[in-house]
Amino acid sequence: MKVLGILGAHRRDGITEKMLETVLAGVKAPNETETIYLEDYPFKPDQGDQHDPVLDELEQKMLDSDVWVIAAPTYWGGLAGKMKDFFDCMRERLVRIDHLGGTHPDRFADKHYVSITDCYTSAFENWVTGVTDQSFRTIDKVMSAAGVIKLHELVLTNTYGMKALPENKKQTCLKWGQRLNSVKKRDDSTLKRYIELFFMIAFMALLTMGIQVGLKMLPTEHFWLSYLSFVVIFYVLLGFILHFFTVVKHRRR
Repeated sequence: MKVLGILGAHRRDGITEKMLETVLAGVKAPNETETIYLEDYPFKPDQGDQHDPVLDELEQKMLDSDVWVIAAPTYWGGLAGKMKDFFDCMRERLVRIDHLGGTHPDRFADKHYVSITDCYTSAFENWVTGVTDQSFRTIDKVMSAAGVIKLHELVLTNTYGMKALPENKKQTCLKWGQRLNSVKKRDDSTLKRYIELFFMIAFMALLTMGIQVGLKMLPTEHFWLSYLSFVVIFYVLLGFILHFFTVVKHRRR
């Protein structure tokens, strides 16, 4: 198995690179690693049938790899320009585009990726305002269109003037690098998500019925009233839970 690090930062030796290289340090033989520093590659978009040879080289490296570790800092609340430019130039190579302009997974389908970003803001500010959220969303959108499976994301905050990784973040990066040694060729989280969904719905149904009992809305002679109240209460609870997990709990720190 081969793990490919893709660094889209202005500095070769910055804190983003340190996170990337720490992840790759966790990958052990016989697995292989390689790092692409995008600043070293003067790529440009393809012009019709004339393919850019630099993109040809980068594309082949990606095809030859099983896992990508995509690392780029967050600037102004968005993904660093070098990485975004790379995604833009690779658009017609990453996906198959149909006659209506729709995108479909193609040659990169079922590969895996880990995403990395960092920012100057504090952990609390990033948790509250989601400074790095857009960077991850951009990476996820591109990878999802290409059919690449997400393994994890890593974020580092408060990086202004930082010269070395904090020990806790270093250990986290190493841990995820070690996990890349045994990546399976499928989405291992599917069954876990179904189990979590089952228990979430079961808990919500129980909670809804408890609320109905408290409001005395469960008399059998008023079936439709009980049904309507169940649906309304259930979906209100569902809205709160989805908001919590997608907006509040998922803030990156």
